Amino acid sequence: MKKLAIIGASIHQEPLIQKAKSMGIETHVFAWKAGDIGERSADFFYPISITEKEQILEQCKKIGIDGICSIGSDLAMVAVNYVADAMHLTGNSLETMQVSTNKHLMRQVFDEHNDPSPRSIMIEKASDVEAAGLKYPIIIKPTDRSGSRGIMKLKTPEGLDEAIRCAAKQSFEKKALAEEFAEGLEYSVECISWQGEHHFLAMTKKYTTGAPHFIETGHLQPAEVGPEALACVKAVTNHALCSLGIKNGASHTEIKIDSDGVIRIIEIGGRMGGDFIGSRLVELSTGVDFLRAVIDVALGTVPDLSSKGTGGTAAVRFVLSKEDLCVFEDLKKTHPEYIVEYDIGDVTGEVTDSSTRFGYYIMRASTAEQLAFYLPKEKA
Repeated sequence: MKKLAIIGASIHQEPLIQKAKSMGIETHVFAWKAGDIGERSADFFYPISITEKEQILEQCKKIGIDGICSIGSDLAMVAVNYVADAMHLTGNSLETMQVSTNKHLMRQVFDEHNDPSPRSIMIEKASDVEAAGLKYPIIIKPTDRSGSRGIMKLKTPEGLDEAIRCAAKQSFEKKALAEEFAEGLEYSVECISWQGEHHFLAMTKKYTTGAPHFIETGHLQPAEVGPEALACVKAVTNHALCSLGIKNGASHTEIKIDSDGVIRIIEIGGRMGGDFIGSRLVELSTGVDFLRAVIDVALGTVPDLSSKGTGGTAAVRFVLSKEDLCVFEDLKKTHPEYIVEYDIGDVTGEVTDSSTRFGYYIMRASTAEQLAFYLPKEKA
């Protein structure tokens, strides 16, 4: 029996754990003991924090794992690629892991390889923006976090010092990035790579709360773009993945496209997109089993990218308010057949980032028009 190490035990890793078990693979899950579902569902659980890559490596050597992976977490990918490199398993290089988990280093790579991306600088104080000649509006964000943590859009220098402090506080390395704000609609591109060849799976439309924090409110797949725009997106994404040195596994490329069709890369994660984009929406909209493909690659096997379904349109909407909850209740009454799954808690308190949203519901229909009423409203 093949043995697969999985980094992380939260509900976000549970689809990966269950997929591996359904494939007859023995699962070895590593995470800080916190009562998460993966602690119980894994064949073997090890109470080791995902940041303790040396301890994870030591245990993986004792187990004799055949592969290692994780989904939807930049932080987890540090341990994944560290262990894969040390044990000569399928993964990406340590250099690639470093630049794909740090937004400042990533932008430097994009600049070196002429990949379209907003101008940005590492920032410590407000005067750094003026010294670098960045034009407002700007975005302040941590260099190494995801999930909308510590992000702030500023139209003027007012509040800049506080935004820097907030972003640096959220950062693991306690550093912040300032970047010129890229206008346009937001999308992501889901791919999987095998031995340096990149395979496009889907393009996703992203919905957010807009300024100042841009908390994600939903995703629609496939994104409604024309064939020429899609071809350009694929070319830009492919080039940027090569620039970062991503050769194996899933990737999640966040982009913006302005009214003139100009594409700018916001960032790329060398892992599956979170928010159910990779674990649920790709298979619902394309019929391709993305989770299985991730496991295949981790075990050193050519991924099966054939479609096993009819495809269609899939979406997830997150609950951030009672208004969102009312939309869901309307969906249950009018089109319960669109509902794939949902998990919604008490709608109380304030949503400050993706981790504090009150719940979600996933939908599937034949066309985007059928789901349009139940999707979040566009915000700038």
